[in-house]
Amino acid sequence: MGSIKDIRDNVARVLVGKDETVLLTVVAMVAGGHVLLEDVPGTGKTMLAKALAKSVDGSFKRIQFTPDLLPSDITGLNVYQMSKGEFVFNKGPVFCNILLADEINRATPRTQAGLLECMEERQVTIDGQTRTLERPFFVIATQNPVETSGTFPLPEAQLDRFLMKLSVGFPDRAEEIKILERFDGSGSSEALEKISPVAGPKEIEEMHDEAMKVKVHPQIKEYIADIIVATRNRRNVSSGVSTRGSLALLNCAKVLAYAEGRDYVVPEDIKRLAVPVLAHRLILSSGYGVNADASGIIQSILDEVSVPTEDF
Repeated sequence: MGSIKDIRDNVARVLVGKDETVLLTVVAMVAGGHVLLEDVPGTGKTMLAKALAKSVDGSFKRIQFTPDLLPSDITGLNVYQMSKGEFVFNKGPVFCNILLADEINRATPRTQAGLLECMEERQVTIDGQTRTLERPFFVIATQNPVETSGTFPLPEAQLDRFLMKLSVGFPDRAEEIKILERFDGSGSSEALEKISPVAGPKEIEEMHDEAMKVKVHPQIKEYIADIIVATRNRRNVSSGVSTRGSLALLNCAKVLAYAEGRDYVVPEDIKRLAVPVLAHRLILSSGYGVNADASGIIQSILDEVSVPTEDF
């Protein structure tokens, strides 16, 4: 059976120097959540999504979000076929294992909302009929944080549906040189074509089941609760992290521990995951989704909250 490490190493063949971002993306997938990648163009957001899809032997679809995209373009719709004399359902791209929602903030709120039921309940309801999506169903959405012309900020309800919000970031000088050397004479798209699957959808589900068996000490749960409650009592935060966020942090910590070969969670797992799992869920007094400020608040809370000292 493939492992989380196998998937991460496979993606690293085309995405240089971003092991932590790749690892957390795979952790989110195994945990059963979704990821929002926010970064400037050209940093490898789409490449990460495609490489992950190639590493998992499941179905992959991509939606390029634009202002004229309709909810039915995502979910599918019933179309009348004269030859059959009946309506036939044409599946939308959400009927897949891994969905790349490229530039999600370019679509209207109505269309963005079309993903809500899919992401949270793994199902689509059209004309009163509910259809279950494939498992696993993993959404990787991308957006550009600096370009605001023609964009529609994601509403709070949709942001909260993302298990993590990550950034790929620019490579450092050494990584930039390594990229130039690796892809000199052959583009990254050619390297992507050479990637072979190292795990299947069934194995992802098995990884999830195994990770959920990881032990969490009562002091770790108290530590998570202290962090969550602290987000609700900050002067510059209008609304702190919900219970969905605390459960997300718990489940991600289990998967991260499992990925590192442990059957127990340690405080360092919580510290490592707190910003990507919690920061985007804060509603700040100065406005929603100011990422740098939100990350700083979570980090300051981690510095203030007492860390469990039990020998885990």
